[in-house]
Amino acid sequence: MHFTTLSEWLSWQQTLHPSAIDLGLTRIQRTLDRLGWRRPACPVITVGGTNGKGSSVALLGCILAEAGYRVGAFTSPHLLRYNERITIADREVSDASLVAAFERIDAARGDDTLTFFEFNALAALLIFESARPDVIVLEVGMGGRLDAVNVVDADVALVTSVALDHCEWLGRDVETIGREKAGIFRRDRPAVFGSRVMPASIATSARDIGARLLQLGRDFSYVRSAERWSWRGVALRLDDLPPPALVGDIQFDNAAAVLAVLETLADRLPVPAAAVVQGLQRVQVAGRFQQLDRNGVHWILDVAHNPAAARTLASQLAARGRDGQTIAVCGILGDKDAAGIAGELRASFDRWIVTGLDSDRAVDPQLLAQRLRTSGIDVTDVVPDVGSACSLAAALAGPGDSVVVFGSFLTVAPALLWLGGSLASAPHF
Repeated sequence: MHFTTLSEWLSWQQTLHPSAIDLGLTRIQRTLDRLGWRRPACPVITVGGTNGKGSSVALLGCILAEAGYRVGAFTSPHLLRYNERITIADREVSDASLVAAFERIDAARGDDTLTFFEFNALAALLIFESARPDVIVLEVGMGGRLDAVNVVDADVALVTSVALDHCEWLGRDVETIGREKAGIFRRDRPAVFGSRVMPASIATSARDIGARLLQLGRDFSYVRSAERWSWRGVALRLDDLPPPALVGDIQFDNAAAVLAVLETLADRLPVPAAAVVQGLQRVQVAGRFQQLDRNGVHWILDVAHNPAAARTLASQLAARGRDGQTIAVCGILGDKDAAGIAGELRASFDRWIVTGLDSDRAVDPQLLAQRLRTSGIDVTDVVPDVGSACSLAAALAGPGDSVVVFGSFLTVAPALLWLGGSLASAPHF
């Protein structure tokens, strides 16, 4: 193809493959072989799991950066800019670098029709090949075993959690989903599981693959004391740590698992305690309980898009208390468990505004509202788009009230734009 702009390339990529989601490694491996790509010499950390991936990638990046390492990170989806998905040392990839990578991929793919995400993952691998970071962190897009990033053998794999999500592709129960997540494990390499409740399929998969499994609460753990906490690993211990800057008790689990990952790489990437402290204090992730104040109204943006994530959001909201009324702006894609998500948050809101989303996977907001009403949610307002929903919420809210926008990246991103917020626009490389 002979496109000149990033937007042209991205529009074309969304039409190239017959299916938006088509899990498998065959197409991406063939393309990499034609490109002559070789696995990077630096350590590679692959992060999978149902919830907590973004927070864990951010924690890894911050701590390793504080230790002086150049970190290459691949994440998805993005909130406002596609370039957010690929960073080196906190610098977003430039349009020019992406276009150059896409041109190479297109020339090498032959007759293979790649998905949008496969183009994305391939571009990240080519860009990291040129930039030569000290360490690479790859976030799984969906599942693990057949996700595009699993074409790279990780030095250590982290599975943050397992819960029901993407059931059409991964399975209808946590044991089946666990097996898919554990597909990122490798023989004779550490595999970290970041939750205290672990599906049996995780342990079975680790044993069958020959990975060295480390689980929170068994092989590493932490103890909280007032506002501080201490972490114990296999051979290391860190005391009097500050809490992660990310909001919510679940972030201690994420941070503990990240420290376990770093311990497994201590011989190649030593990290001093001071870097851990600084990384914990400065980490941030847009769209994860992100808080903004506008005209006396407190806005909270959270991408919670499955029941487990909604349960965490409900816990975070309960912990902060409710001074005034709390209004929900809820937008959920049609292939998600809308009733399960809303059910976890039933007691969290005084008023529900349901909105439509700009996606082929979206459903009519009236249909979404009906699904929620059937599950016992008192939906008060239905609007066509997120901007209209935010306008209505702002008109209904007074000083001291809160508005919580949740349900999808596609709900949070336009809300962030409507609020005049932004992501820090990092320099490009």
